[in-house]
Amino acid sequence: MPVDVDTLRLRVYPDPVLRARATEIGTVNDEVQAVAARMLEIMREEEGIGLAAPQIGLSWRMFVTSVPEGDDRSAGGDPPSARPEPTVYINPVLSEPEGRAEAGSEGCLSLPDIRGDVLRPPAITISALDAEGQRFTLRGTGLLARCWQHEMDHLDGVLILDRMSQMSRLKNRSLIRELERDWRG
Repeated sequence: MPVDVDTLRLRVYPDPVLRARATEIGTVNDEVQAVAARMLEIMREEEGIGLAAPQIGLSWRMFVTSVPEGDDRSAGGDPPSARPEPTVYINPVLSEPEGRAEAGSEGCLSLPDIRGDVLRPPAITISALDAEGQRFTLRGTGLLARCWQHEMDHLDGVLILDRMSQMSRLKNRSLIRELERDWRG
C-alpha cells in the first residue's frame, strides 16, 4: 500500500509503532525518497537533530539526521562529531563501538519534555544506503555517534526510557504517566 507522505506526522509515546522492530527497505525508490524528504521536513519543523521512520508511523529501517556543530565539538575532527548537512540512512548497521560508555543527556521528539542520562559508546561506525541507494560508511564520535545510536534504537523499538539511568526515570515519571494518560491511538 503506497504511503501518502502528506499524512505523515510525528508519533508520540506510547504509540505502539514506537515499540515495533522496523523492517528493512527492499528497494530505494521514489516513495522511499519522498518519505525521506518528508522526514527531513518534520525533523526541521520539530527542531530535532534526528528522526527515525517509526517516529512518523512507518516501521521502516530508515532515519535522517542533521547534527550541528556545538561549542564543545567540531565537525572538522577526525572522526567527526557533527554532520550538519541533512543525511538519510537506509538499512543502517552500526559496528566498531569504541571507548568506555559515557553518560549524556538525551531527549526525543516522540517523548516531549523528557530528558535523561543515557550511556553510549563515544565512537561508532555506521554503514547504510543513502537516498540514492548508494552504500556508504562513516565513523563518528560525540553527539553524532550518540545520535546514530539513538536513532538505531528507534529502529529496534527501543526508547531512551529503556536506556536512561534510574534517577532520570524517576525524575521523568510524572511526565511519562501524563503522556500515557493523554495518548489516544
